Amino acid sequence: MNSSDIRVLYIDDEDNNLKSFRATLRRDFKIFTAIDAFEGLKIVQEEEIHVVIADQRMPGMTGTEFFEKMIEINPDPVRILLTGYSDIASVIDAINKGEVYRFIDKPWNIEQIKNSIKNAADIYFMRQELKDKNIKLQKLHTEMNQFVYSLSHELRGPLMSISGVSKLAKMEISDPHVLEFFEMIDSATTKLDDFIYKMLDFYRSTKIDHKITSINFKEVINQQMEAYRAKFDLTHFHVEVQVNQNEEFYSDDSKIRVILNNLFSNSVQFQKNEPGEKRIALTVDVRDGQAFIMLEDNGIGIEDRHHPEVFNLFTRATQKNVGTGLGLYMVKEAVEQLGGNVELESILNEGTTVRVVLPSLNF
Repeated sequence: MNSSDIRVLYIDDEDNNLKSFRATLRRDFKIFTAIDAFEGLKIVQEEEIHVVIADQRMPGMTGTEFFEKMIEINPDPVRILLTGYSDIASVIDAINKGEVYRFIDKPWNIEQIKNSIKNAADIYFMRQELKDKNIKLQKLHTEMNQFVYSLSHELRGPLMSISGVSKLAKMEISDPHVLEFFEMIDSATTKLDDFIYKMLDFYRSTKIDHKITSINFKEVINQQMEAYRAKFDLTHFHVEVQVNQNEEFYSDDSKIRVILNNLFSNSVQFQKNEPGEKRIALTVDVRDGQAFIMLEDNGIGIEDRHHPEVFNLFTRATQKNVGTGLGLYMVKEAVEQLGGNVELESILNEGTTVRVVLPSLNF
């Protein structure tokens, strides 16, 4: 922006000072002047002003008092105070209250005041640019929320229809070769549905702001277990759930579910193929303002060399053809956003234990 586009308001109760200021700077800036604070307040209410310069000693209202009133009307212009040495206490008070960008001694020097105006205008336009970007970012955030949920709905609907039609078709077909094709369709739709579900969890755990509510872990886990039994074949699993909660706990419900979903899903998917009991144990203890979540399984485990990287995005610590590499990353992201920490212990071919500690969050 050219300096001639910078709009400056100068307030002084001395008419000669106003005329001198306008005559000296009119070629450099767009100048507005006011003979008192009340006229100045009217101008900042009606005009787009970038920089306001006010004399400290004015009858009826001092410069610092004017700035306090102006902030209520229009807080955007950057403020400069003109003052003599005897007003230094007022200057310090004004700066401490955040009312002024800087102060200039009287009588002012022309080059000093030019540079001060230009620097103040730069700050004004940077603030406006930041404000505009924040507005656009908030709009994008809202639109992205809507897009993700709409996309998941539009994708999962047809997938469920395909899966339903496939199940009906298998009831009418006896040819094992044809049935094999429908099994392949079911497998593909299940994988795609799981990926969509994971992406929704990923978005919830990393992009959506906290919504703090009271968490009843028994209710949450009972609801999630119903969903797990509908989603996974747990016929051959021995699942133990224990919840000990005798105090209020506050957190983000959706992120709590992201943590539980991905831990449980990993325990189911990364189980051994050989015969034998498949065990998953989920324990939640709430005490002293913290929730201690532990999930243990006797699955395939993770090699020691992969332990440092298991929480990284798209990391898969096994060659088993399951999983997306998102699960533990989402757990870590959700836990850290809730101010907690997560630890993993795993022994190859013996099983995995994940411990999560979360603090209770105040409203």
